[in-house]
Amino acid sequence: MKFTLGPAPHIHDNISTRKIMIDVLIALAPAGILAVLMWGWYMLLIEVGSMILAEALEFFTMRYMRKKKDFLPDGSAAVTGLLLAMNVPAGISWWMMGIGVFVAIMIGKEVFGGIGSNPFNPALVGRIFMYISFPAAMTAWPKVNWFHFSQSAFSLQTTATPLGVIKMHGMAEANSVFPHLMQNAFFGNIPGSAGEMSALALIAGFLYLWWKGIVSYEIPIAYIGTTFGISAIYWFINPSAYPDPTTAILIGGVMLGALFMATDPVTSPITSKGKWIFGLGCGVITVLIRYVGSYPEGVNFAILLMNSLVPFIDQISRPKVFGEVRKNG
Repeated sequence: MKFTLGPAPHIHDNISTRKIMIDVLIALAPAGILAVLMWGWYMLLIEVGSMILAEALEFFTMRYMRKKKDFLPDGSAAVTGLLLAMNVPAGISWWMMGIGVFVAIMIGKEVFGGIGSNPFNPALVGRIFMYISFPAAMTAWPKVNWFHFSQSAFSLQTTATPLGVIKMHGMAEANSVFPHLMQNAFFGNIPGSAGEMSALALIAGFLYLWWKGIVSYEIPIAYIGTTFGISAIYWFINPSAYPDPTTAILIGGVMLGALFMATDPVTSPITSKGKWIFGLGCGVITVLIRYVGSYPEGVNFAILLMNSLVPFIDQISRPKVFGEVRKNG
């Protein structure tokens, strides 16, 4: 009998990066389609254009800068482009969006070596760059305009988001401006980015990924649970200033961040214990920025800050090697 020796790993599966990224795009589709129905053709242009530009930038980098002639797009850049499009106002200028995609792919991802090497979520790198560089445009949220596909989002009247009103005037004013806020935030009828307007669409997408075995539950539960718990304390102390905990997790970017961005396998811990720590930290920072800091939203900053701690979290949460003897001391 002939035996063949080869390097590990010896277990193979038919799953690939391309298949995973296609499933992620499928999971994001409900929220992306709802956004187009709410804000029309320009939102569709932003979403599709961002994905195409992101893939083109990665293709150019890999083929002509790194000289990898056999490189074929795996869809990861398209996921970054779509996530970035879901983090901006629907009326954002096309050239601002283009700069954001460029920063996300080239600075957030490619300078570190491409997929699997970036320490920070590239879509959030692009989003933070746009938020700092174009503050007026990044806070001009068009009003919801259901089923008017021919009307462009940038021609719509802008309005504040629920988080903005709560930050400036308190919860009582938010309930006046946005009636039935909790229900509308769950089903999808509030102003904001495409990733903020429907918790139901995002949860449906996440459950699809979980069913496919692509994501785990630790980070979302820890993130959302921590945000819920701390928000409950604030609400109990002063219900006229802060939203109830259920509304707090449904408005803003908590759902998109917890379900699709904090769970990025490249920029999150690899151990189960580390994932709980990571999600808990994201929740704490998000609530502190929202209620103590000067910004109404803290999801982006929270995830990026926790991304920077991932090597340390992996180190302290690493399980003991089988047979390891505890040192006396």
